[in-house]
Amino acid sequence: MNGDSVRREPRVNFRPLLFAALGISFGIFLYLRIRFGGFLPSDLLFLICLLPLCVLPFSKRRIIALMCVFLVFAAAGTAGIHIYTQNYLSGKAAGKYTVEGTVTLVCIGNGYMEAELDGLTFDGEAAAGKLSLTVTTETLRPGNRISFSANVRRASLPAGTDDAYDFVNDIRYVAAADGFEQREREFRPLLWLNAKLFDTLKDKMGGEESDISYALLTGNARMVDGGFMSAVRSGGIAHIFAVSGLHIGILYGAVLLLCRFMKKFAAIPAIAVSALYCALCGPTVSALRALIMCAALSVNSAVGRKADMLNSVSLAGVAVLLFLPAQWLSVGFRLSFGACIGLALFSGMLSRGMKRAHIPRFLREYLSASLSVQLFTFPILMEAFGYFSVWGIGLNLIIVPLLPFAFLTLLLCVLAALVIPPAGIFFLIFPKGLFAVLLFLFAAADFGWVLTGFAFGSVGVVWLSACIYTTERVRLRSFVRGAAACAAAVLIALCLIAENCLFGGVTVDVASGEGMLALVRCEDASVLIVGDNVSLRECEDFLDRRTGRIDAAVVLSEEQIKTLNIAAFTGAERVFCMREKADGLRETDVIYGKSFEIGELKFSFGTDQTLMLYVRGNAVLFDVGGFSKLPADLSVELGCGTLKYFLGYGIIFSV
Repeated sequence: MNGDSVRREPRVNFRPLLFAALGISFGIFLYLRIRFGGFLPSDLLFLICLLPLCVLPFSKRRIIALMCVFLVFAAAGTAGIHIYTQNYLSGKAAGKYTVEGTVTLVCIGNGYMEAELDGLTFDGEAAAGKLSLTVTTETLRPGNRISFSANVRRASLPAGTDDAYDFVNDIRYVAAADGFEQREREFRPLLWLNAKLFDTLKDKMGGEESDISYALLTGNARMVDGGFMSAVRSGGIAHIFAVSGLHIGILYGAVLLLCRFMKKFAAIPAIAVSALYCALCGPTVSALRALIMCAALSVNSAVGRKADMLNSVSLAGVAVLLFLPAQWLSVGFRLSFGACIGLALFSGMLSRGMKRAHIPRFLREYLSASLSVQLFTFPILMEAFGYFSVWGIGLNLIIVPLLPFAFLTLLLCVLAALVIPPAGIFFLIFPKGLFAVLLFLFAAADFGWVLTGFAFGSVGVVWLSACIYTTERVRLRSFVRGAAACAAAVLIALCLIAENCLFGGVTVDVASGEGMLALVRCEDASVLIVGDNVSLRECEDFLDRRTGRIDAAVVLSEEQIKTLNIAAFTGAERVFCMREKADGLRETDVIYGKSFEIGELKFSFGTDQTLMLYVRGNAVLFDVGGFSKLPADLSVELGCGTLKYFLGYGIIFSV
């Protein structure tokens, strides 16, 4: 495309659906940032970079139309998430109730079970939302209608995106019970089928292979061994154990192939079967996205129009967020839609470049698709998990081509076992052996080498903006595109340095959810503050997103022994605690006292749950107990969200 044609044509094609999706996403994002996380000027950077491309050189009429679409859907997104939040906060107050509900999801632990219930009644009165229940039994199954008495507490609003599971899934109540009574089962055939699937796999297959099979078929991977799932995530293939667009696409394509004799009507049974499977499994947001995109593809094919991937993914985004606005917070939503956007933006461009390099077609198509997905989802993965798998492209090259065979074979074998139960063990011999090999390979392999240990922060916004400017979907002259790529590379490097390197002053990184974690860093010291209700897993995840050594950990907790043992495994050279306890630790240097110094950082305990930091003319209070405030320039409490502060000579900046 020559320079004159680029100047004459709009930078991007006129897609009202795309602007509708951008508008509703921005409205939800802005509301959540202001209400839960605190609005930052950098939140507008992506929009500022995108809008000039979409506006120029459109006519005034088109510009007005696009802005109206954007603003209307932004308002719809804001209204939708506000109504959802208010509904989430409504309902029964915490207290002792006789609760009745229907089990929709189960997870078996060591001698106990976690279940999610809907269709709730409290003392005979109906209540909206779901309840998370822990019981000391392993007999619950999806579809069971049960009754129990327990102290029920309300689930809290998320402090950030890291602890948003309850909010996203409308789980408003949490309870634990010693026992329960079975009630008459409701007629919910899909839940009954889910339970039969669960029992068949447990009875006929058994072991860890049954947990893997159930996860592959339903997306419920909460029962899969933690070590295996950790290896799978480090290997970059965890998406195979979530009912994602890949699963829906496989099933849709298989039914379409079987019904090809129906010609243009073959899409009807393909969509119907995919929708049924989607409903059986939850449905997950990625499965809904894939189902809507498959339906759009079928309609376009039926009317003889070429499908546009950006329009299809925009339609899916608008449909999902209009009815399920809280899904914006789920990692599954961002990864699923981010992967599709990456494919739409880069796969064609990369494939053509590889063709010029004479790369074979099958390898070219796989590499271009995989790299496109990785390009756009890289910042999302870093923000959500704190690491990026360097094994992903290689392992997916092996696993993804095998997944259709493994998924469809397992599905057919399980269906046969359901129809002929006595022969179920024979039907499931082959998938059991297949997953036993998978377990062995991941137990023997070491995928611990991942890209981690640094903060990404605002780099993600710059990265995604660069993706927009460097794709061929935006009509720019080659010189402008090259200059944009170079400028983006420099800006990304500068942002990474700014996020991770200390040139002076002190930083305080805070992650606040059920408990508190804070990392205080200066040029000569790094101190981790660990509060109540924080697990070792949360500590490791928090530190994975930061860089540098940990000189010391501070226990800020009433339950000092539990928190002290967690702090001892963070890699800190010393652990500071206010009161002396019989901790049983031998190798970790535990120091007790009211005050201590590490480098230029001076700390002083007020109580077991309050700590004051004095540094460079600033006084910072860390309070996990809700005590009356001590005089401080900055007070860090539970529920304050995930923030970073820069302290220096009486001045505090937050980003």
